[in-house]
Amino acid sequence: MTSSAPTVSDLHEVYSLNVEAQSQRYGRLVSAFTAAYGAKPDFIARAPGRVNIIGEHIDYCGFPVFPMAIAPDTLVAARANGTERVRIANVEAQRYPAREFSATGDIFDIDSTSHEWSNYFKCGYRGLFDHLGRRDGRGFDALLDGTVPAGGGLSSSAAFVCATELAVQRINGIDLTQNELASIAAGAERHVGVNSGGMDQTASIMGQQGSALFIEFHPRLQATPVKLPNSTPHLVFVIANTLVVSDKHVTAPVCYNLRVVETRVGALVLARHLGVAGRPACKNVDPLTFKIVMDEFYAEQNTAGRDNVDVWIERLEAMLEASHAAFGSLAEGYTREQMAGALGISCSELSAKVHEAQFPVRAERFQLLKRAQHVFSEALRVVRFRQICERENGDDADGKSSNNSSVGAALGDLMNQSQDSCRDQFECSCKELDEVCAIARRAGSLGSRLTGAGWGGCSVHLVAQDRVSAVKEALVQEYYLKQYPQLSADKLDDALFATAPGRGACYFYEK
Repeated sequence: MTSSAPTVSDLHEVYSLNVEAQSQRYGRLVSAFTAAYGAKPDFIARAPGRVNIIGEHIDYCGFPVFPMAIAPDTLVAARANGTERVRIANVEAQRYPAREFSATGDIFDIDSTSHEWSNYFKCGYRGLFDHLGRRDGRGFDALLDGTVPAGGGLSSSAAFVCATELAVQRINGIDLTQNELASIAAGAERHVGVNSGGMDQTASIMGQQGSALFIEFHPRLQATPVKLPNSTPHLVFVIANTLVVSDKHVTAPVCYNLRVVETRVGALVLARHLGVAGRPACKNVDPLTFKIVMDEFYAEQNTAGRDNVDVWIERLEAMLEASHAAFGSLAEGYTREQMAGALGISCSELSAKVHEAQFPVRAERFQLLKRAQHVFSEALRVVRFRQICERENGDDADGKSSNNSSVGAALGDLMNQSQDSCRDQFECSCKELDEVCAIARRAGSLGSRLTGAGWGGCSVHLVAQDRVSAVKEALVQEYYLKQYPQLSADKLDDALFATAPGRGACYFYEK
């Protein structure tokens, strides 16, 4: 999208549910800002979390994903202060102490080994100015309020970085496009040692009410809104947070970053197996991804007159077979020496090629076959999910609701297959996520899967509207009351809720 982040003055343009409660929240933020800094904020920058409906751990492999923006978000109330100091505070002051930095100095210094909340603010700030090739920021005061649960798989860090980025650009008189903002934010999180693929930031910046986003990353970033089928009863999504916290910053060497490295090495090995490693498109690119390898292998294929979805399916199925041939002889996993040998390089050269100094990993064996099988099969599921949605919303649908239960069942089956693959092939689930998915399915969920990085956090469930209460009640009785009997009603509401596709990042000004 080439447009700028929009500006609104009516919260009904931002939230479809609980608008009055959100209005009170904004009012409290303005009052707290005024008390802290002696004047009202100039504006509030807002960026939402996201839930990925399907397409897990494939964005950084270059393949499309299918997320939607949600109501939980990060707000940054901001006001220029006429100095060269940047002062930031959080409404949860005891948990997140106030900090102060030089707008042209130490705000650019980010220690990725320190688990410090202000590092994410610095990421948004530095990312913007690195993109512009400048370090001449203006001073301002900021107060943050976030409702996206940290470590829950709903992209709290992306919401934080994106909201900061919006605030910083407005204070400094900058006006970048949504595409630019999403790309900058994705790169910025690398300053805290998290190797982000870009899905989270794109969904947060570009989300649209009523539509999910089919996000493509290669050969260029492109977000296509896709409406969900208009069925009777309506299909909605229930989000259930397991409350098992997965902190990417802490667990990255054995979880998130390890999976990135396994897929990066897998792409390098697959390129050699398919005979395309020496071509410029593969040789001169960093990082090399499975999507680039696939595209280069089919670079000379004539697809004129063919359906795009059919081409996707044909290629992805062929890549599933190719990955078996490339990695199947070491199905138990590769040692570092075996990976280096497969590439004809030394272990130290391999470490440098995957940037291990910046993104350290720990493993005795690297599961290249399992990871490749998940990536290609998950990409297939994303393409088929979009195909079903667009077929139901096609010209012949005339905007009418469908009462064909097979539509929801087909979408749900893809989500269930995704969860199986995340658990068995990518090994990013956990027993609590498996349990929550099983409970929801027994209660009537059409499809249940983890969402986000996994290893805890949230799950997403496709549910017919007339079954939402039953699914939520089952989760309360069979999971939350057993695992967290002291959980307050407010905390339960934050952990378990129904949602629909929401608006992306924006600026709010009071009328």
